Amino acid sequence: MAAFRPLFIFKISENTYRTIHESGTACLGSSQDRTGSPEGVIDIKVLFIGDIVGSTGRKALKASLPELKSKYNPHIIIANGENAASGRGITSAIANEFFNWGIHGITLGNHTWDNKDIFEFIDDEPRMIRPANFPPGTPGRGYTVIKANGKQLAIVNLQGRTFLPAIDCPFRTADDIVETLRQKHKCILVDFHAEATSEKIAMGWHLEGRASMVVGTHTHVQSNDDTILPGGTAYITDTGMVGSKEGILGMQRDAVMYKFKTQLPARFQVDEGKWQFHAVCVDMDEETGKARKIQKIRMYEDEWRMD
Repeated sequence: MAAFRPLFIFKISENTYRTIHESGTACLGSSQDRTGSPEGVIDIKVLFIGDIVGSTGRKALKASLPELKSKYNPHIIIANGENAASGRGITSAIANEFFNWGIHGITLGNHTWDNKDIFEFIDDEPRMIRPANFPPGTPGRGYTVIKANGKQLAIVNLQGRTFLPAIDCPFRTADDIVETLRQKHKCILVDFHAEATSEKIAMGWHLEGRASMVVGTHTHVQSNDDTILPGGTAYITDTGMVGSKEGILGMQRDAVMYKFKTQLPARFQVDEGKWQFHAVCVDMDEETGKARKIQKIRMYEDEWRMD
């Protein structure tokens, strides 16, 4: 019989309700994990937030973080910020805003360079990473170690090549970086920013037992395959997005539909409708780096929803 999956609803104001839906929880064992730690003992808890899209996504992030912190008590919070500035890249001001709200690390993706402001600060911001398989000499870094609340988490950013630009091989790059990190760090998060589900699933299996969690980003649609692989790697094909649920992948509908129907150029702008918030929370063993539990999070603005 499938386990009961609870729905959590927070009242923010008289007119605004927020819903957290936990689904697809997977654990290593029933009452104990593979290290033999008692049930409920968690060494490190990581909250990873999907692609934050424009001002709508930023508004949702600011409003939601206090409740998420209260409920999940994450030691470290990582977010994908490559769409944070009008859906195209990120600025220094926005990155600092995220850090001030409680984000500890930011990953990027194929829109990394869309905002020219990035070149002014990416080399000097150790808490932000861009895909590590960008060509040699590219500004910024592809991995870093985040330290917060007495915990350490190595984070790696990779970009897929299927239906995206032909950059360096993400699998070989992952091998080099993860093996280097494993010499000093047990807990490793990999954000694989990719289009094809098959390429993402392949990366999950490729890093099984070597990374603590492999989370997909880029498609803005949260997948329903969150699991813990046999080697102790928490995995989800796509974490989803933080942005308007009334648009198309966070952008205004009319321009997107116009382009599909006419095949003519159209300027996409961030939709300002009611938002949705997608994330995952992973509990992992600090001594082994193995994940014990993964929880999918779905939140909606001003709406009661029974999923």
